[in-house]
Amino acid sequence: MAGPAFRAAAVRVRVPATSANLGPGFDAFGLALGLYDDVVVRVAESGLSVDIAGQGAETLPRDERHLLVRSMRAAFDRLGGQPRGLEVVCANRIPHGRGLGSSSAAICAGIVAARAVTIGGASVLDDDALLELANELEGHPDNVAACLRGGFTVAWTEEDAARAITLEPSEQVVPVVFVPADEVLTEAARGLLPKTVPLADAAANAGRSALLVEALTRRPELLLAATEDRLHQDYRASAMPDSAALVAALRAEGVPAVISGAGPTVLALADEANAEKLLHFAGPAFAAHRLRLDRTGTVVLPLE
Repeated sequence: MAGPAFRAAAVRVRVPATSANLGPGFDAFGLALGLYDDVVVRVAESGLSVDIAGQGAETLPRDERHLLVRSMRAAFDRLGGQPRGLEVVCANRIPHGRGLGSSSAAICAGIVAARAVTIGGASVLDDDALLELANELEGHPDNVAACLRGGFTVAWTEEDAARAITLEPSEQVVPVVFVPADEVLTEAARGLLPKTVPLADAAANAGRSALLVEALTRRPELLLAATEDRLHQDYRASAMPDSAALVAALRAEGVPAVISGAGPTVLALADEANAEKLLHFAGPAFAAHRLRLDRTGTVVLPLE
């Protein structure tokens, strides 16, 4: 049986950073942010070439071990076969190991690029199949759902399959991220979580999660209450004390602030009037960036 045919021209894929959990929505909520990695992929006659600029340029592998390449290979298997060779160029802007979805970005860029260079790829690997494959590669759907689809996403698994819906976040919400110099591995942060939690804490998070859907989409004045968490942030505080202290300081000032994903980046959900004022909270331990919300997710763009 003949394998797939591939496009001769290169494709460019742009993927957004993401913040998961958003406080109470542990392993379910995701928010796409206006900070992007770009990847250009071309099918070659033979071999594998990987070039990396920006974040991770000094540390990431330039061979089959690269997460983006592994994700492409997995997608090509679903699409019917591997190309003879690949040329990959990465321009990375999303910090690694900071809770901003860098691994999800690599996965989503890889699988979307593989589909884009495969003629008829979208008919074999549709958007739902992309989410399912990304979930398999990442291990949970919260970041990959937001990365693929943009906006504010609620993700879950049903009968072992990943599912997600996309909601439009309020235009009034302005994300500000505080990125520390040191990273925290997701595996280490997850290792600090308890096997069980008090029923009262679980009930409180259920209520806050429901409230957060309303607050983030229609009533941002409720975000401070809606972002309260009792399931994971306090347990992880010992791994990121500066981040935990910054969250506490921001919330004491009435600013909805949470640990982004597994941390250690802090995400504040500000408004237009206060976003710039929050930057002074960074101090020497953090680099503060005012971003915008991404509403498109992973996209294939024309080459410049």
